Amino acid sequence: MIEDIKKDAGIRMTKSLDSLQQDFSRIRTGRAHPSLLDHIKIDYYGNASALNQVAKVNIEDSRTLTVTPWEKDMVAPIEKAILNSDLGLNPSSAGTVIRIPMPPLTEERRKDLVRVVRQEAENARVSVRNIRRDANSDLKELQKEKEISEDEERKGQDAIQKITDQHISKVEELLKGKETELMEV
Repeated sequence: MIEDIKKDAGIRMTKSLDSLQQDFSRIRTGRAHPSLLDHIKIDYYGNASALNQVAKVNIEDSRTLTVTPWEKDMVAPIEKAILNSDLGLNPSSAGTVIRIPMPPLTEERRKDLVRVVRQEAENARVSVRNIRRDANSDLKELQKEKEISEDEERKGQDAIQKITDQHISKVEELLKGKETELMEV
């Protein structure tokens, strides 16, 4: 039972880390990266579809993305969706290809992005701590129902704390790396 609780907590904490990495990949630096457009949805014949399902996204150079729709009719909706996204990008179409230049980041914008990244990291830490709290309450419940002893509960809580510490340190590593990447000129 204790092993199941530890395993479940570890899996859930890892999912929190994965979510943080996904959030970090959306926060752009001055470089072009196809994953930047992953969360953009396009109205495709009445269905909201991911951009990569209706077009091919490539890197033209370090500061330019190209989007090539599978169908010519999709150029305008894709361009509109990119313009309306929260990324602040200005796409320009040339026939069937949409080019998206990445504007250089100002120092002020970089600092704003660092604040956003720190907030995302804090949210991940809170999520990991909430998972620890849930696991510890599960252990207390087992001890209350006399399924495990107090010593086993204490050992389980210590093990869960170690797992929590590992995941919190990984959050810190990710945060440090992203801050460095954002402040690079």
